[in-house]
Amino acid sequence: MREYLLVFLVAGTVTYLLTVVAREIALRTGAVAQVRDRDVHVEPIPYLGGIAMLGGLVAAYLVARELPFLSLSDPFVFRDAGVVLLAGALVCAVGVLDDIFDIDALTKLGGQVLAAALLVVFGVRFYFFPQLDGEQFSLDPAQGALLSVIVVIATINAVNFVDGLDGLAAGVVGIGAVAFFLFSYFLASENELTLATTAALLTASLAGACAGFLPHNFHPARLFMGDSGSMLIGLVLSASTLTITGQFAGNEITSDGNPIFVTILPLLLPASLLMVPVADLVLAVVRRTRAGRSPFSPDKQHLHHRLLEIGHSQRRAVYIMWMWAALVAGGSVVVSLFGGQATWWGLGAAFAFVLVMTFVVPVLHRPRSSSANSGLPETL
Repeated sequence: MREYLLVFLVAGTVTYLLTVVAREIALRTGAVAQVRDRDVHVEPIPYLGGIAMLGGLVAAYLVARELPFLSLSDPFVFRDAGVVLLAGALVCAVGVLDDIFDIDALTKLGGQVLAAALLVVFGVRFYFFPQLDGEQFSLDPAQGALLSVIVVIATINAVNFVDGLDGLAAGVVGIGAVAFFLFSYFLASENELTLATTAALLTASLAGACAGFLPHNFHPARLFMGDSGSMLIGLVLSASTLTITGQFAGNEITSDGNPIFVTILPLLLPASLLMVPVADLVLAVVRRTRAGRSPFSPDKQHLHHRLLEIGHSQRRAVYIMWMWAALVAGGSVVVSLFGGQATWWGLGAAFAFVLVMTFVVPVLHRPRSSSANSGLPETL
């Protein structure tokens, strides 16, 4: 655990420091988010935060290779992690081009498919799913490849869709990375398997990169991650789930928690970790197609926009969506690892708390119009 903590700190520190470099590059290349009707920021903000996050991930990877415990892990741990970072660099490069030149949606999708295909070609994909009887359901190469590409692309676009408020995407993905790290770490520990896994290494690094980026990105943001960052962290998070079924045999994965969750979590974990942005993505596609528009056409009806409409300040809206992400991601992991009524009562209490924060607080604490026009910083 101490080495993973060091990996987290290295990724966070390097990302934090590189944001200054990324901001300068963005200003020099004109990669700046101009103010549009659907946006909530009121002045142009530089993009290219993904460059800093990629630097943090690579630094954490290089440091991990030299640590006493992780350096002695099976060779495929770092091999698979390297493949994920290579695919991440590819999709980050596509995002950089979009941040600078505003490329079309079809070209971006092509880059996402290419990055996902790179993962599959080098063996980072779904191989099997454990069944309730202790056996495993194996996927043939075509099935595993197709399912892996779909999960990766869906997660990338879910993160991209939710990236609409300062600190929102970085916080949601950071929470998801922490939850998945705990899942992979404690699942291996509970089954007395090696704690040095690709999933744990990648998610510890990803959580650190998100934490290091947040001080620059939280409201009022000085730097946006842009598509270079949102597509990068979406790919790394989804790829982390793919590595689980390549690490262990199906009959090795057991748990004291709900066996159904353990069975389906490798497939549903990206969706559960990103339930908020995935729900936003689905609603946006349905809303736009019903209106006869492209599902990629932008609008101002995302979930975070609706939270602002019902009376939340921008910071509080971000906190609310972080809480929903933590509830869904953390709840899925807790239920899969631990059983008992106390678990369900705890999740029920957490759900009630988040529900009150979402719908009751804005009624009791509406922002005052005078403070909104005074130039004072937003508070809770």
